[in-house]
Amino acid sequence: MVSIAFSERPGRHERHFRRKLDNSLFPRPVREFTNEDLLEVQRLDHEELLEFLQSLRQLVRRAVELKPNEETQVILDLKAELEKHYELACGLADNQAANKQAIAQLIEVIMDTVQRNAAGDSLAEQELAEEKLARKTHFSLLESSLVADLLHPESVVEQDELVAVLLTDPEAAVQPAVELFDADQRKLLGQGMQELLEQRGMRDAELFKRLEWFRSL
Repeated sequence: MVSIAFSERPGRHERHFRRKLDNSLFPRPVREFTNEDLLEVQRLDHEELLEFLQSLRQLVRRAVELKPNEETQVILDLKAELEKHYELACGLADNQAANKQAIAQLIEVIMDTVQRNAAGDSLAEQELAEEKLARKTHFSLLESSLVADLLHPESVVEQDELVAVLLTDPEAAVQPAVELFDADQRKLLGQGMQELLEQRGMRDAELFKRLEWFRSL
């Protein structure tokens, strides 16, 4: 008997574990599990969180120690690392709102410096404005835990699980994730959804509703 409680705010490992619970659409569903199984995915999420916090502290230290006349490349490299950490924060366990806000503010401070250096260069100013808009859109998509899970460098979502995930994750999480795929990829995924439902003999109205919604995008 399982006596360990699920996390209120799970990380990506527990999140994916729970996706697979008694989900026959997955190639390797979780039918039965023990306390040890659940504790293991929670342990992985906890270790990932601790590693992230340590890395984030180092990044903040690097930002504080930036020289007034720091080389542009050093600044841009730091910005890239901060953006990467924002992505990671979106998939972590617990409430990461404060860390995400701190990272976003650091990025803004860095970009203000870059913009001041680009003052008077119309092309550079335009590129920076476009980059800012793209970053805002990207960060908005990352509010979907599924987007964060899919974009992680070591995603827990295996290639042969993607169709099942898109069929069964909450629509609020799937809708932003659709933006990660181009038209051809969406077509292939739609075909995969239909084939999977046919293979499993599924007649669930909600699943076919999700399939039709996906195809209408």
